[in-house]
Amino acid sequence: MRVLIDADKCQGHLRCMGLAPEVFDCDDLGYGVVILTGPVPAGSEQLMRRCAANCPEQAISIR
Repeated sequence: MRVLIDADKCQGHLRCMGLAPEVFDCDDLGYGVVILTGPVPAGSEQLMRRCAANCPEQAISIR
């Protein structure tokens, strides 16, 4: 599983960063970015789905 943020949709609410700071951070402009390189660690799948569900702009996708 991989997680991505669509930069065109992100509005910088940073709920993802609040839920999973080990996976998400913000850029210099305050928009969310994925800092995790590679697949999501085993056992974190449910948390990633929660992050995606909590994004008001639906900018987070899971593949």
